[in-house]
Amino acid sequence: MFYYYYDRTYILVLIGVLICVAASARVNRTFDRFSRVRSYSGMTGKEAAERILRSSGIYDVQVIHIPGNLTDHYNPGKKTLGLSDTVYNSASVAAIGVAAHECGHAVQHATGYAPLKIRGALVPAANFGSMAAWPLILIGLLMNGDTAILFINLGILVFSAAVLFQIVTLPVEFNASRRAVRVLESSGMLYPDEVDSVKKVLSAAALTYVASAASMILQLLRLIIIGGRKRND
Repeated sequence: MFYYYYDRTYILVLIGVLICVAASARVNRTFDRFSRVRSYSGMTGKEAAERILRSSGIYDVQVIHIPGNLTDHYNPGKKTLGLSDTVYNSASVAAIGVAAHECGHAVQHATGYAPLKIRGALVPAANFGSMAAWPLILIGLLMNGDTAILFINLGILVFSAAVLFQIVTLPVEFNASRRAVRVLESSGMLYPDEVDSVKKVLSAAALTYVASAASMILQLLRLIIIGGRKRND
């Protein structure tokens, strides 16, 4: 009954972990590299964010300082754009790139960007799915008959919502990065060589979202395999 604790599907989890670790290491390495490169303008991440927001006609979003490293995010509910310790007061090329990316999310929100709306609507289901999937599946594995299959299928279904959230996140993040690059190019805030550096930072950051989505898909595949084995018992 407890064979699934030792089965070969754990390799899928391991692959997902390795992908995420590699992506995280790359983004940290790339950000660290370009965080040492001061922008020619001397503009800080906070100043860049405020300038981009104003030029986009957004005046109701507050740029705030939040603790941590690369914890930057836009909160559509509170209309705040949080910049981390390594971005808020930093005048590096990397900091301006990250700040511009978060502004991209604020612009998405202001313009009603559809994938962002879809992702927001998926948040409750995704959070529930992440927490409830394994308990439901474990209950199913400990039971027999149709009831067991019901619990397993329900677990797979709710986890699928979390996977869908990760997939929908990809176009949201890619679009925010494209918006960031365009505004930095068109506004003249950065020189062309600096924009190229920003592209490298944002490309590395994008890989972390790809890695997260891949990891979740692999976990879903593992759940489906485990469920299939139970059905065949």
